[in-house]
Amino acid sequence: MTEPAHLAAVRASYDAVAADYVRLVIPPQELDPVSRAMLAAFAELVRTSGGGPVADLGCGPGRLAAYLAGLGLDVFGVDVSGEMIRLARLAYPGLRFVEGSMGALELADGGLGGILAWNSVHHTPAARLPALFGEFRRVLRPGGRLLLGGHVGDGRLRPTEAYGHPVSYESHLVPARRLVDLLALAGFTVTTRVEQPHPSRVDRSYVCLLADAG
Repeated sequence: MTEPAHLAAVRASYDAVAADYVRLVIPPQELDPVSRAMLAAFAELVRTSGGGPVADLGCGPGRLAAYLAGLGLDVFGVDVSGEMIRLARLAYPGLRFVEGSMGALELADGGLGGILAWNSVHHTPAARLPALFGEFRRVLRPGGRLLLGGHVGDGRLRPTEAYGHPVSYESHLVPARRLVDLLALAGFTVTTRVEQPHPSRVDRSYVCLLADAG
């Protein structure tokens, strides 16, 4: 099967920026209080609704996976960037990290208790989101939990530089209400939606969506 062009661009770009990404992006412990509260709520909901493995999809260098492990979850990471996976394995040898695509997971149906997709879904073109969320639903057990966090808005961004390196990926922003609708079509019920304004752009914001797999 031919790999989608957007996936190849994401892999190449994050392979290139991986080391500086680790240096420049704040760790989970320094996130804003609302984001940390959503991560804590997600962890508690997974633990109290049957537990099970949790996949951090688009895990990058593994820091959020390690943070969730510290909150009591059985977590592993998946990322399309081999260099990000290499750095994650070096930093957190006690956790499992797998190179792969979040849109084509090599996981059994209904085997997960939770999915974290944090700042990773926006690299998927909007037309591919129904299939992506369908894949999320496939691997979650009934009653499993999804926490999706990321920037929302309307339009496609084409940065040429990030973290001090040239990049070729794109960001595809959709409104929060559209994400909620697409999740519902995939079989999720959004139970909590928290949206925070962008510090300098009125046309963008940051949303956290907690959802149950029906």
